[in-house]
Amino acid sequence: MTATLAEHDAMRRALDLARRGPRGVNPQVGAVILSPSGDVLAEGWHRGAGTPHAEVDALSRLEPGDARGATAIVTLEPCNHHGRTGPCAVALIDAGVSRVVYAIADPNDVSSGGGQRLRAAGVDVEQGLLADESHDLLDSWLTVQRLGRPHVTVKWAQSLDGRAAASDGTSQWITGPVARADVHRRRAQADAIVVGTGTLLADDPALTARAGDGSLHANQPVPVVLGERAVPDSAAVRRHPHPFLQYPGDLAPALADLRQRGVHRVLVEGGPAVAASFVRESLADEYLVYVAPALLGGDKLALRDVGVTTIDEALRLSVESVEKLGDDLLIVATPVPEGDS
Repeated sequence: MTATLAEHDAMRRALDLARRGPRGVNPQVGAVILSPSGDVLAEGWHRGAGTPHAEVDALSRLEPGDARGATAIVTLEPCNHHGRTGPCAVALIDAGVSRVVYAIADPNDVSSGGGQRLRAAGVDVEQGLLADESHDLLDSWLTVQRLGRPHVTVKWAQSLDGRAAASDGTSQWITGPVARADVHRRRAQADAIVVGTGTLLADDPALTARAGDGSLHANQPVPVVLGERAVPDSAAVRRHPHPFLQYPGDLAPALADLRQRGVHRVLVEGGPAVAASFVRESLADEYLVYVAPALLGGDKLALRDVGVTTIDEALRLSVESVEKLGDDLLIVATPVPEGDS
């Protein structure tokens, strides 16, 4: 059965409802219940971990029996597991819903299978309505499900000869104001920003996302410090809008904890040793390299040892874009999958 015009309209509404929910550990999901004649009976959305899922939220607005023979329009496949809440697929079956239309399948092995369960109970099920729009909405959450951890972007600024600082250690500013504004824009798009204790103690970064006039962007990444050295009481990061998180050098446990906190996108800003550790452990999904037309010489490399000893071991990248930012260049690259190089 092909989706009706009313079902298309309802899915667009469900997507709007989904955006009301918080972005975090759980996906943003919206649901609309339609009568057999295509009228809206109820709406719902997921309001965060531990709260009713979108389908149950919508059903809760109806009297018992009102959903019998109805159609449920949902932006994500109804779940099929017992967590803090029961399976949405079962709730829809018990409510007497006769048809379920959802945009995209649940990629989580634990919660997926709702569509199959609904079909086994005799419910008419259709998948794929406005799938592209739902993918766009859930892009970062879906990435976390695929990777099993937050998406990691490693960023650094360097001179044309690959140096992050002059011989005396000074590094502000290698790049110009246009490139720095781009960095702050990307900080505002991240959920967390990571530096090592070495960079924090040497540069005392605020780790905020700021506009050209110095004001803070509406979205601020959570500051994350890697390393066991104490953060001074006077450190600028202590005045960040969000309390900073500190982890020892083990990256996998740190990323796992960030995922549990609802972090989808991590921006690694330094320094050279921390950046290299993410590269060395194959935890870098994207690179942002800001290149200034300057020569510094010396040994203050932008990236430390990444475990490459011969040219055959080079970590090959695919250049996604090159952009001129004032006098500087921004190179965006991603790792080439093994076997493709």
